[in-house]
Amino acid sequence: MNKVTMKLGDLTCPSCMTKIEGALGKHDGVKNVKVLFNASKIKAEFDDSETNADDLANLVTDLGYTVKSSKVKAL
Repeated sequence: MNKVTMKLGDLTCPSCMTKIEGALGKHDGVKNVKVLFNASKIKAEFDDSETNADDLANLVTDLGYTVKSSKVKAL
């Protein structure tokens, strides 16, 4: 298991949180997702045998959000 923290461009509305959490939460291998609206960050735990941080960042980008940085830490 790994944990990724992504810094995003500014989130404009609370519904952004729901959209991102829903999409990442349905992605194979993702176990836990939390979007921090005021900090414009995503924290997600994932099984690295099923997905990786780049896939998750691409998914967020495909939703229309800018991923400024991403850090991965093994759990």
